[in-house]
Amino acid sequence: MFENKIVLITGGTSGIGEKTAEILASKGAKIAVTGRNSVKGDEIIKRLPGTGHLYVCSNLRNRQEAQSLITRVIEITGTIDILVNSAGVALHGTVPQTTDEAWENTMSVNLNAIFYLCRAVIPLMIQNEGGIIVNVASTWGLVGAENSAAYCASKGAVIQLTRSMAIDHAKEKIRINAVCPGAVDTPMLAAEATAFGLDIADGKRLWASDAANNTLASTEDVASAILFLASDNAKHIHGITLPVDGGSIA
Repeated sequence: MFENKIVLITGGTSGIGEKTAEILASKGAKIAVTGRNSVKGDEIIKRLPGTGHLYVCSNLRNRQEAQSLITRVIEITGTIDILVNSAGVALHGTVPQTTDEAWENTMSVNLNAIFYLCRAVIPLMIQNEGGIIVNVASTWGLVGAENSAAYCASKGAVIQLTRSMAIDHAKEKIRINAVCPGAVDTPMLAAEATAFGLDIADGKRLWASDAANNTLASTEDVASAILFLASDNAKHIHGITLPVDGGSIA
């Protein structure tokens, strides 16, 4: 199903993006991973199953990077069949506590990068008569959360952008959907625990208790949902926001 498909994964040097790269590569896809950590990026590419993978260093806080990233990947691979927008940051604070820098950083990575990448890749997918985009949003884009104004706003906007693009491009055989992870056991979660003044183990227990199954999601849980939305098994699914949250918002 994914044999020789070209997949670009942002935020692919850690967490959900890294696990998604591993799973899709195991299914025969050719992976282009992007992130700011060149050492980690090169390391990941070397251990992915299969051949033809590449790492492209990119800082998506800079809007010009989106078009240059898409151009670079196409120059090397010839096309992009699937785009997984997994890059994200989580900066915490109420509105009065959120600085201009924190707001702009959050929006640049979590929202603007997705907009600019999609704007660059959708014309190619139209030309190719089809393509797939999966955006990583969050359950905190579906419901509110304390001390996370910028993050919640950015993820809510990603969800609405996903829906709008899905409507606009379904007739062009481009499927655009989003996954909405709840708490996931990643390095970012550990950093969030510290930001909230919690011991990492206590933070994990706290967020696990929010889920109906009292369990944190693994990166594989979320990557498997991305795999489904990117597969032919989801060929009639457009514009959904799929929670992967252990029932926390149920």
